[in-house]
Amino acid sequence: MTVSIVRFGGSNCDRDAERALEHLGIDAEIVWHEDGLPADATGVVLPGGFSYGDYLRAGAMAARSPIVAEVREAAAAGTPVLGICNGAQIGCESGLTEGAFTTNESARFQCERVHLRVERADTPWTAAYEEGEVIEVPIAHGEGRYEIDDDRLETLENDGRVLFRYCDADGEPSAAANPNGSKHNVAGVLGERETVAVLMPHPERATLPDVGPTDGQGVLRGFETA
Repeated sequence: MTVSIVRFGGSNCDRDAERALEHLGIDAEIVWHEDGLPADATGVVLPGGFSYGDYLRAGAMAARSPIVAEVREAAAAGTPVLGICNGAQIGCESGLTEGAFTTNESARFQCERVHLRVERADTPWTAAYEEGEVIEVPIAHGEGRYEIDDDRLETLENDGRVLFRYCDADGEPSAAANPNGSKHNVAGVLGERETVAVLMPHPERATLPDVGPTDGQGVLRGFETA
């Protein structure tokens, strides 16, 4: 299997994702967006960064790139797709998942470690964890606040499509544990298929044991189980 990591102008976490996946024994390659999605791609990562300088809205311009239309087709056919940080913004802007990410409540860029509670353990992206388990991963974003209207949020909740929620070390969601003001402490959601997910925190930065905690490994293992 080879996971394609889509690089846009302004992407800066593509190499992080490549190194993290290869550390786990998952073949990965960086693909320049203008070259299109390889026909043999068995998975897709939309990585973090500042695609197109975050002009208009973060992820809005990249979401209209021809390769993202190809990613949507691949996702509809069952190819696993993971959007991380800017990739999560692209995922929402392109309709891969519900909702949108907007300016942090603090109105500043935030780079820190946060705790996440695993809301479901029966998806490819969370199969390595237990339901309710608390993991620690870093964030690095200025527009990470998840927003969605109440009716669609209720549907997401009822359908079990909230994947991760910001929480304290004991697993309790709270305003104090929510770094950006995301609605209902949502940190990651599933698309219509469980093989599609987006999240604002960076699991690829919590994968290599020589640089810190490795709680993010389980998320990337989703490419093996999807």
